[in-house]
Amino acid sequence: MHKRTIACAITPEVRQRVEERDGGLCIFCHRPGRGEGHYIGRAQGGLGTEQNILTVCRPCHDRLDNSQARELMKRVAEQYLRSHYPDWDPEQLIYHKQP
Repeated sequence: MHKRTIACAITPEVRQRVEERDGGLCIFCHRPGRGEGHYIGRAQGGLGTEQNILTVCRPCHDRLDNSQARELMKRVAEQYLRSHYPDWDPEQLIYHKQP
């Protein structure tokens, strides 16, 4: 498996910690969800770390990935993540190939 694929994947441990952090509820609509939403998407090199993963329900995950509401949702997600991680930096959430 490619190093980037591994770095961007969400491990069961990260998923569990994210769901615990978020109370098992979608951060957008507060319905039950799963810790599987990337703030920075995998296609853009978004890492599978707690600081980049959100608990989302299926409808909100689809909207986050595929709708005009994406930018608004990303702003909400950014505020949410900053409230949990004071040193949160989106540049640290992207896979960078090691030389």
